[in-house]
Amino acid sequence: MPGPVQSIERAAAILRLLAASSGRLGVGEIAASLGLARGTAHGILRTLERVGFVEQDGGSGKYQLGAALLHLGTSYLDVNELRSRAINWADALASRSGEAVRIGTLLDGKVLVVHHVFRPDDTLQAMDVGSLLPMHATALGKALLAHDANAAASIRDTVLESYCRRTITDPRELARAATRVRENGWAAEIEELSIGEAGVAAPIRGHGGLVVGAIGISGAVERVCDARRVPEPRLVAFVRDAARAVSRDLGGSRW
Repeated sequence: MPGPVQSIERAAAILRLLAASSGRLGVGEIAASLGLARGTAHGILRTLERVGFVEQDGGSGKYQLGAALLHLGTSYLDVNELRSRAINWADALASRSGEAVRIGTLLDGKVLVVHHVFRPDDTLQAMDVGSLLPMHATALGKALLAHDANAAASIRDTVLESYCRRTITDPRELARAATRVRENGWAAEIEELSIGEAGVAAPIRGHGGLVVGAIGISGAVERVCDARRVPEPRLVAFVRDAARAVSRDLGGSRW
């Protein structure tokens, strides 16, 4: 097996040093603390600066952790808190609805599935954790899209892929669907991603009412919808109840 990469170890040491510092550090201070040549420390810092992991103060020339690294850490904590707070409610939702449950959050214009509870029966099912789903063709995605202006803007000028005959590919129609989601408090998909499949989802809110994720069910159209292909009210109520419960646990007390 190949050994450790020294430059990465040194970069990690610099990041840890900056994280532990009560203020900014200069190149000389970093080099002395880690036993590095000044030129070596400077080269690593310049690389870290280019990728946004450290920032240099224009006045003092000293360094601190950068916004990109802080965002990575916050995203990790947010996803893990969302998942840990939602696990019990997701299990309960699967039991009440009899359908598979997924929890998702936005990542690079897609829906990242961070938790998945199988449908409580003996059928063969595949784990979806880590999957990236399209925003415009899923209930989870529309629940998130309706409450995130940046997400909506990110796909406004893109070609929306068609997965089934009912997939929404017109941006104006998608905008109208997002409005309905905000008005109703929940989103639906009916044979928009997969033929024969339907889903219902509701947004999960954190502190201040910010939407941080969505929880939803998915299953066969004939189980999720009535004869008019409208989601069953009791299933919608189950999903909304679960979303409110997770939101309360995350500090979204109004919901």
